[in-house]
Amino acid sequence: MARKFVVTQKAVLFDGPQLLLVHDPKAGRWEFPGGKVDAGERAIEAVAREVREETGLEPTIETPVFTAAKRRSKKRGKFLVYYRGRVEARGVELSGEHDDYMWVTSEKAHEYLKRRRQRRALRRADTG
Repeated sequence: MARKFVVTQKAVLFDGPQLLLVHDPKAGRWEFPGGKVDAGERAIEAVAREVREETGLEPTIETPVFTAAKRRSKKRGKFLVYYRGRVEARGVELSGEHDDYMWVTSEKAHEYLKRRRQRRALRRADTG
């Protein structure tokens, strides 16, 4: 039987020297905004849509900076893509998926990001 993969994309969004983190209350951790790609949706459009839905911000998505794959079970996998992006305004309006947000420097963000892949994506986005 073929393995089913879910594609998830996240945006490391900068406004000047600071970037946006959102808090996922279900997982109990900070993350970058983003989500799953819908069938037939183009990658850049998907991550921009997810950012708009989760934060109310209108992002400019620039370039992919990090990818990762993980096996969730014998039949399911997850492919993650992190993009560098920017926004021109900070008027965040959170959806029900997140309960808090913060604008922080890259250095400070490393203290909040618990997953290695998040920190690696941030390092690559920060040099871009």
